[in-house]
Amino acid sequence: MSSHYRSSREYNACVPYILALDEGTTSARAALYDERGNRVSIRAVPFSAHYPHPGWVEQDAEEIWRAQLESARAVMAGAREPVAALGITNQRETTIVWDRATGQPVAPAIVWQCRRTADYCRELAATKTEFIAARTGLVVDAYFSASKIRWILENTAGARARAEDGELLFGTVDTWLIWRLTNGACHVTDDSNASRTMLMNLATGEWDDELLALFDVPRAMLPKIVRSSEVVGHTAPEHLGESIPIAGIAGDQQAALAGQACFRPGLAKNTYGTGCFALLHNGTRVPVSRNRLLATRAASTSGEAGFAIEGSVFVAGAAVQWLRDKMRFLGSAAESEEIASSVEGTGGVYLVPAFVGLGAPHWDGSARGTLTGMTLGTSPAHIVRAALESIAYQTRELMDAMQADTGSEVEELRVDGGASANNFLMQFQADILGRPIVRPFDVETTALGAAYLAGLAVGVWSGPEELETLWVRERVFEPQMDEARREELFAGWRHAVRQARLQR
Repeated sequence: MSSHYRSSREYNACVPYILALDEGTTSARAALYDERGNRVSIRAVPFSAHYPHPGWVEQDAEEIWRAQLESARAVMAGAREPVAALGITNQRETTIVWDRATGQPVAPAIVWQCRRTADYCRELAATKTEFIAARTGLVVDAYFSASKIRWILENTAGARARAEDGELLFGTVDTWLIWRLTNGACHVTDDSNASRTMLMNLATGEWDDELLALFDVPRAMLPKIVRSSEVVGHTAPEHLGESIPIAGIAGDQQAALAGQACFRPGLAKNTYGTGCFALLHNGTRVPVSRNRLLATRAASTSGEAGFAIEGSVFVAGAAVQWLRDKMRFLGSAAESEEIASSVEGTGGVYLVPAFVGLGAPHWDGSARGTLTGMTLGTSPAHIVRAALESIAYQTRELMDAMQADTGSEVEELRVDGGASANNFLMQFQADILGRPIVRPFDVETTALGAAYLAGLAVGVWSGPEELETLWVRERVFEPQMDEARREELFAGWRHAVRQARLQR
């Protein structure tokens, strides 16, 4: 720890705050935390996504920046104590390319959900699957950043030549926000975000020259890779009213793993957001999946690299948003719990929300959303319930694959994210998994994880062991469904998935 930062005990006298910026897929949030990990305040500012073609998802990087700055300023305005450090967590894989001199993006940000490079990735997978998996721990898919960078360079006038000349910069959203907060002084990312680009060597933690050549990405574009918990720069005072150390960086799912105090092998969490993401900490061993899960970097809290096994579901809470915004079955996402509970079951209806293909363990970009089993008796309530159940079924697929990879059972699953507040969903999740679901008091663990990483770097907390003592469970959902019924329902889900994968 740098000498100009005070120790944890010295900090206790003035009870400092940690500022966390949590830039998600649909909103930019900012939150203040105290030294006990209690959330003091939070503010969210939504921003839009654009769908110019089927399967394409774009955002305006400038709008992301404005939304994040607005939310940060709002919580800073109410801060009664000094802010010791800032942590950033972000939607991963989303790709931004901007002009080094002007700071202006040269194209819309390509969001992690976007499938525009699916055909290219399918061709690449025919010959490079094993090579890429060995280097990165990832499957070849449009989900990751590398093919998105390539697409921008190939489809933006003059971009490739400018990138090769060092005039353009690439970043995931963490990099973009830090670059803006420091007025261009810092062009960095952490190893958890870098491990999702398909350009970083998972074992070494460095950009890989052979991968850069394969995707034709100039090294001059790339940010420096740093640890998740270290001071990398300071905010320019005009943005937040003071110069704050930027001391924590992690992709949203690795931040949630830290926020759930899963710092040791065998601890697992699932985040229920736009997508659904289950991570199992694997310690210092590089994991190898035989069931099409991903090996990724966990947020680094020391000089030693940590790893995790991850399963990614593309559409989870987004299915509920679809029912609300497109189908008009809901006035708000919160209504889904009461509506789903109003019927005994789905009446045999299954919704497979493969609106942008299927993620792990299928990795089928050609699959399409499918609603099966409807009769004249099917009501909107049955479909709402089927949408919530689809989230639990997809999580079951991930957990089954994780257990097959590790050879051991995950005894409990820690949950977080907005949809984890839905008691119907959490009980059904416990039932379909056949194991307890543990929900903490603060389900916004993505922002909390960013705060933890920042606070560790400046000495607010002494280490991961102290953070484990701050994690408190709010409720445990025990499975109540008998095994025969559980397996019958899950067999129906697998049949529905097969039908969704036939949609071409």
